[in-house]
Amino acid sequence: MSPDRLSTTFAALADPTRRAILARLATGEATVNELAAPFDMSLPAVSKHLKVLEHAGLISRGRSAQWRPCRLEGESLKEVAHWLEHYRRFFDESLDRLGDYLQELEQPSKGTK
Repeated sequence: MSPDRLSTTFAALADPTRRAILARLATGEATVNELAAPFDMSLPAVSKHLKVLEHAGLISRGRSAQWRPCRLEGESLKEVAHWLEHYRRFFDESLDRLGDYLQELEQPSKGTK
């Protein structure tokens, strides 16, 4: 994933409303009206959020008669997860080292009791 595309994806994910929309779409396709229902905002405001998500490649919008169902597109999320994997390994290794250090600290205290 190019840095610009990664930045676009992270910018789209930065907003809690957009993350909630993605969570809803993870359960299946939905129309703009269905996606707007839980939010206290206008349909045009929800549409703006959808455009940001679509631009980032996180959703797509189809056309079925008068309906424009939205669906989650997993490829961008997969690319973000792949990018984050490197850092997950770093944190896992750091936590392992911290665990080892804490075990070393506990050793002398057990011997003095």
